[in-house]
Parts: sequence; C-alpha cells; structure tokens
Amino acid sequence: MLPKFLLADNSQEMPDFIYVVHNEFPRFIVGSDIEDFSLNQEIHWIDDEPDDKGLIAELLTEAEEFLETELENQDNYFEDDGEGDKL
Repeated sequence: MLPKFLLADNSQEMPDFIYVVHNEFPRFIVGSDIEDFSLNQEIHWIDDEPDDKGLIAELLTEAEEFLETELENQDNYFEDDGEGDKL
C-alpha cells in the first residue's frame, strides 16, 4: 500500500518548487513554492477534479500539513544526525 502523500521535486529545473503527490482518490499532484506552500500552487489532477470545492480545500490543507511535517522531520533528522554541516 502506498502512503497517502509523497514529496517530489525537480530541483534541477525548478529549484524553488516542491510537489506533494496525493495517492488516494482523487489523486493529484500539487506543486508550489517551497518557502510558501500557498503561493503559486499548481494542481495537476490524475483523476477527475472533484466538484466539491470544500473537499479540494481540505485535501490541499492536508497536503500542506504533510509537507510542513516532512520538512520539520528532515530538519530534525539532519540536526540529530550531526551530518547537517557536511552537506
């Protein structure tokens, strides 16, 4: 079973953009500015876009929360690992 959300990037072509992939129905990819997720959002629907705007807003909120948690976890990993200075 795949996770509900995944992170993706294309740092060679879009270094300031990050993508969150939603793997459950309705599947979509949302790309956004890495520093401000609500800025310049681009939603790419894999499944048909839902008519329910409330559902879309809820999914985007969940995607943003996932992204924030993942970035915090990465920061903590590198701080705890002591390898942050080596990168």
